[in-house]
Amino acid sequence: MPAARPSLRHPLTLAGLLTWATVAMTLHLGQPDHLALRWGCAGLFLAAYLGTLLYPAREHLRRWLLLVEAGSALGLAMLPGSGIAPALLVLLAAQAAATWPLRQALLWMGLVNLVLYLLLRPMHSQPLLVVLSFAGFQGFAMLTVHYAQVAEQARDRLTLAHVDLLATRALHADQLRDAERLRLSRELHDVAGHKLTALRLHLRALASAPGASAELQLCQQLSAELLTDLRAVVQAMRDTGQLDIATALRALAAPLPRPRLELDIDEHVRIDNPELAHVLLRCVQEALTNSARHSQARTLHVQLSQDGSTLRLCIADDGSLRQLPRWGNGLTGMHERIVEQGGQLQVGRSASGSLQLQARFPA
Repeated sequence: MPAARPSLRHPLTLAGLLTWATVAMTLHLGQPDHLALRWGCAGLFLAAYLGTLLYPAREHLRRWLLLVEAGSALGLAMLPGSGIAPALLVLLAAQAAATWPLRQALLWMGLVNLVLYLLLRPMHSQPLLVVLSFAGFQGFAMLTVHYAQVAEQARDRLTLAHVDLLATRALHADQLRDAERLRLSRELHDVAGHKLTALRLHLRALASAPGASAELQLCQQLSAELLTDLRAVVQAMRDTGQLDIATALRALAAPLPRPRLELDIDEHVRIDNPELAHVLLRCVQEALTNSARHSQARTLHVQLSQDGSTLRLCIADDGSLRQLPRWGNGLTGMHERIVEQGGQLQVGRSASGSLQLQARFPA
């Protein structure tokens, strides 16, 4: 899952700031001409760089900030006495690889380096050598970021698979307990209940005969009470045969660092259908993923209630969305599962910008 907001003390962030500081130190080594302009370009680059760190979820803003970084770095590189200003493009390359697919990032940096070559050509004896030397560092930074993202995505997929396994195992264990409980209730009803009924009939016949002893009448009464108790136990075992959806949902969210799951399940909710329980698990799992990925939420509130013949699932987080997430495979799959159960799905956002999902199922 993506991090909520990169810390300024993160090693990669510190490395980027150190690179900028090194470039800034070289600005005084050249001629004093255009010193203010050089510092203006360097300061603009730093402001844009920090902006990408402070607002990582705003993809549109991030692209504009990268464009500002490119312009300020190129402007600094063309000024006399700018030192190793093209080194700032290494930071830009790393951020481009983190923002766009690798092929698109390579095209972007290729265009930036072409502009750098055209700017250096009138003022440098070997502009191609300078551009290629810095391009090598840029490529290394881009590949490092790319493969780090690939490893992180693989870790996320493994985490989600592990979470899915835990939740499915909890639900499957509950189904096995329910099946065993149902089997025992049937055995009690079919075997023990049948024999107790026969015993009660025989005892009643003997107790109703002339001269029957009080002990025989007591045995007949006890057999009747035992049969009544047995039927009550069988009925209770059948009535408690509902799936423990709360345990499965908690197992679903337990391994995830965020968002934290808050459950509010009405005491009247009964879920006997394993397929419906599986759909509820998938809905909450997709909501957890979307909240962490798009809204940077810390808490996800899940409310499950039953109103007559309608089962309601309401999911809301405390994050902030600028716009609703696009209907990718996750939300589309969630909608298809809900429709298969005869339900409806609504996706929206609150006035504060939090993600809200509402699903209705026939109970």
